[in-house]
Amino acid sequence: MTSGTEHLIVERVGATLVLTLNRPEARNALSLPMLVGLYDGWIEADQDDAVRSVVLTGAGGAFCAGMDLKALAGGGRLDGQQLRDRLAADPDLHWKAMLRHHRPRKPVIAAVEGPCVAGGTEILQGTDIRVAGRGATFGLFEVRRGLFPIGGSTVRLARQVPRTHALEMLLTGRPYPAEEAARIGLIGHVVPDGTALEKALEIAGLINANGPLAVEAVKASVYETAEMTEADGLRSELTRGWPIFDTADAKEGSKAFAEKRPPVYRRT
Repeated sequence: MTSGTEHLIVERVGATLVLTLNRPEARNALSLPMLVGLYDGWIEADQDDAVRSVVLTGAGGAFCAGMDLKALAGGGRLDGQQLRDRLAADPDLHWKAMLRHHRPRKPVIAAVEGPCVAGGTEILQGTDIRVAGRGATFGLFEVRRGLFPIGGSTVRLARQVPRTHALEMLLTGRPYPAEEAARIGLIGHVVPDGTALEKALEIAGLINANGPLAVEAVKASVYETAEMTEADGLRSELTRGWPIFDTADAKEGSKAFAEKRPPVYRRT
C-alpha cells in the first residue's frame, strides 16, 4: 500500500512503515508539506498496532539536505489556510516531525544515501538504528552560515557520540563521510551505495519477528534510563520489564521455542 503527499511517500512493507522524503530535485530538503506528512507518519506508526517498525529514507539518492527556506516561506502545495489550521491545532508540529519533540513507540531505522546534512543530520539523531551507503555525507553546517542547529543537536549529539567528536562536528561545520560517521558512532552500518534501504528493511524484518510488546518496552527503557543513575535505572527497568513476563506474548514465545516453531505474537 502506498500513500502520502507529493513531498512524502508512505508505504507498507510487511509490518514496516516506510517513509520516503520525496523532493529529489532539492535533495529532499524539508518543506512544510513534508514536515506535516512526517508528523502524520509518526502518528500513524504509533497508533497502528500492525506497524512494528519504521524506516525513514529519501528518494533519488539523497536523504535530506536540511530546511528549504524558500519552500517553507511559500508553503509548497499545502495551501495557507490548511497550513494555518494544522499549526493552530499543534504549534509544535514541525518539531515533532523532526523527532525533536516526539519519540515514536516503534523502532525507527534510517536508511541514508547521499547527503544527510544540517536538518538531515538533526532528524537522524532522533532515529534508533542507522544504515548508510558508502557515499553518504553527514554534517551540521549551520555555523558556517552564522546559524544555530536548533533541531536538538547541541543537546543530543554529545549523548550519542563522544563529546570531542560532537563538538568538532558542531563547531567546524565540515562534512563527514560515511566511514568516519561510523567510526565515531553516529551510524551503525556502512553498505554499498544503493543498498541502504535493503539493509534497513532486513534489520526491520528481524525486529518485526520479535514480540512487539517486548520490543517497545525495551526501546522505552533504554531512553527512559539514559540520564538516570545506575541504581535508578535498574529500578526503572524492573518496573518496565516485569509486566512483559505476564503477557500472553511472553507465554507464546516460550511455547513456540519449546515446540520449535515461529511464534505468533498478538500484542496481548
